Amino acid sequence: MFASLIEKLIRHEDLTSEEAAAAMVEVMEGRAAPAQIAGLLIGLAMKGERPAEIVGLARTMRAHGVQVSKRYDRVFDTCGTGGDRSGTFNISSCAALVVAACGVRVAKHGNRSASSLSGSADVFEALGVRVNAPPAVVERCLAEAYIGFFFAQTFHPSMRHAAQVRRELGARTAFNLLGPLTNPAGATRQLVGVPRAEFTELMARALMLLGSERAWVVHGADGVDEVSTTGYTKISECRDGAVNTFYLHPADVGLPKASLGSLKGGDAHQNARIIESVLAGERGAPRDIVLLNAGVSLFIAGEAASVEDGILRASRAIDRGDARRTLERLVSVSTAEEFAVGAGA
Repeated sequence: MFASLIEKLIRHEDLTSEEAAAAMVEVMEGRAAPAQIAGLLIGLAMKGERPAEIVGLARTMRAHGVQVSKRYDRVFDTCGTGGDRSGTFNISSCAALVVAACGVRVAKHGNRSASSLSGSADVFEALGVRVNAPPAVVERCLAEAYIGFFFAQTFHPSMRHAAQVRRELGARTAFNLLGPLTNPAGATRQLVGVPRAEFTELMARALMLLGSERAWVVHGADGVDEVSTTGYTKISECRDGAVNTFYLHPADVGLPKASLGSLKGGDAHQNARIIESVLAGERGAPRDIVLLNAGVSLFIAGEAASVEDGILRASRAIDRGDARRTLERLVSVSTAEEFAVGAGA
């Protein structure tokens, strides 16, 4: 099967959703050889991925993932694809805590870093969260803290069959796009950051085909895979069965323009300190970009009447200490079982 699909990709012919799904089954169930996986990924990348192909891969990945026992009507996610190499701190992780503090359940899907010094799993771990908690504990976090960290390695164990190939290739592939499309809690409203402007429509159309209610797929100025305060952000919105693209500038919502340097982070511990300072109420560029992304998220989630209203709500959640307490609650719930086991030993 792989030979015919790879030949098709070499001819720059698109795969059907069913062909992509069937290939992914072979990968997920450990039957695909490393060379076959590499050939598929390189062929897709060189041709250029299409929404139907990404949807086929994502549907198979969803089917092979760990299923949560309880679904909520509206769950939000701020998972991006990563790979922008901008060196910013973990903006979406901080925004996720603020959004949860505003009463929106956030299933934060993420992994360890592949191309930066700190992935979302790395920074949450540095903040004291037990990122490798079993699914039952993560679900308890979502219920009690309004945010759970859904570690990709825990909830998508079948991806281990492709892990070595991805490391050895060292390049962006279709698999980098799958994280935001395979949220284990079935999030139907999302803010998704992508590292290249041409990916916004691709991802938005894939989300639409996968049944998302509403999502913004964003690529910001200076290559930031967030809604950026450094200039204009390109946004492709999936809503009501259609995709529309527009642009947003921080001045449009009353925020000052920032320099990329003012948003730079470092390793997981440095980024954790930046997040803690934002949650403690410190003013400056890091707070502004967190407010922007949290405000956008609240608007997408239907909890704010506008982005400006969302920014105001996010600001209040930080200044009242609600966001800091949300992190404390997440740490407490995620580590409680571990302490209980240790106490009973």
